[in-house]
Amino acid sequence: MAEKILIVDDDIDTLKLVGLMLERQGYDISVASNGALGLTKAAAEVPDLILLDVMMPDMDGYEVTRKLRADPTLANIPVIMFTAKSMVDDKVAGFEAGVDDYLTKPTHPAELSAHVKAVLARTANSRSEPNERARSIAFIGARGGLGTSTIALNVSVALQHRGHDVLLAEMNPGTGTLALELNINEPVGITNLLNRSVKDIHLRSVDSEIITHKTGLRLLLSSYQPRQVELQQAVPQMEAIVTSLAAMCTTIILDMGSGFGPHTEALLQRCDRIVIVVEPVYPTTLIGQTLIEELERRGIGRHKISLALITKERTSLQIPWQQVTNDLGLELAGAVSPAADQAHQAAKNGTPLIVLHPAGLVSDQIHKLADHLSTFLLPLRGRTHL
Repeated sequence: MAEKILIVDDDIDTLKLVGLMLERQGYDISVASNGALGLTKAAAEVPDLILLDVMMPDMDGYEVTRKLRADPTLANIPVIMFTAKSMVDDKVAGFEAGVDDYLTKPTHPAELSAHVKAVLARTANSRSEPNERARSIAFIGARGGLGTSTIALNVSVALQHRGHDVLLAEMNPGTGTLALELNINEPVGITNLLNRSVKDIHLRSVDSEIITHKTGLRLLLSSYQPRQVELQQAVPQMEAIVTSLAAMCTTIILDMGSGFGPHTEALLQRCDRIVIVVEPVYPTTLIGQTLIEELERRGIGRHKISLALITKERTSLQIPWQQVTNDLGLELAGAVSPAADQAHQAAKNGTPLIVLHPAGLVSDQIHKLADHLSTFLLPLRGRTHL
């Protein structure tokens, strides 16, 4: 079946000329003479590509592109923008609006063909992978101060080293700590997204807020400003974010922080695995038991939950791990020993602990925890263990 291209331009001569050139190459062509009609046709026909003029009387190409990107059903249609201008600022404005490629009028038929083929090929490649749902793992602490975010970060890096396509999202606005651990200024990604309407949260808007760390790990970070805690009420937006993330990777790691917030149930219901971080001392074990019971009451069974024990201090009050797993009725995913000096050095360096101290005991324990969790993830394709 021929790929459909929608041409949106108020210049009738352009519509005829470009349409004829592309029809001769076997494409199915549809045309619209203004932006509003272009949006209507895009919604009705969902073309494979849109060629869009920047200068139109009713709404310019930038506005049309922004409206396309704000509609979840149209947001992923690639757009090539036509313009009579060649200024860099105009191209920047187009890319910021969500344009995929840029052509200056008048364009040579060979140049037009090359750009169309390239954009369609990129889109086809992005859709060629089997449509398997990304797997998601959530980390949640029985209480604050246990190092839940640090564990989530280091496990994410360990899984990435194994070849998994990982994206770590910090879903605890107002109490985020990963930016501080990684020396990242202004962690506003989650804040920006949660202040949008649900319809404005889609692949492009989420992707624009993702940071790539020097380790190669992709991050969506929360602010540590206390006033942002109120954004935990934005549950539909959080669900929309996770939905978009599932199309951008194979493995989502959600750092849920500690305790039970307004958004906790909705996000944990979507997860394939939940890791509860507990310190094997009283009363943390009791808090953990209460958290597990609350999850069960909301329909999240223990079969979905693994236990990570964090032995922050070695004291006579520490409960044997066998007793903790029996009391909580959970499978032990791993235990991590205290390493305050290494953790401090890692934070000052802005580097995950397992990268800065790869041969240490804690790194070995993190890798074993990652090995346990990898059994719940999609199988690797053609990748080797690093």
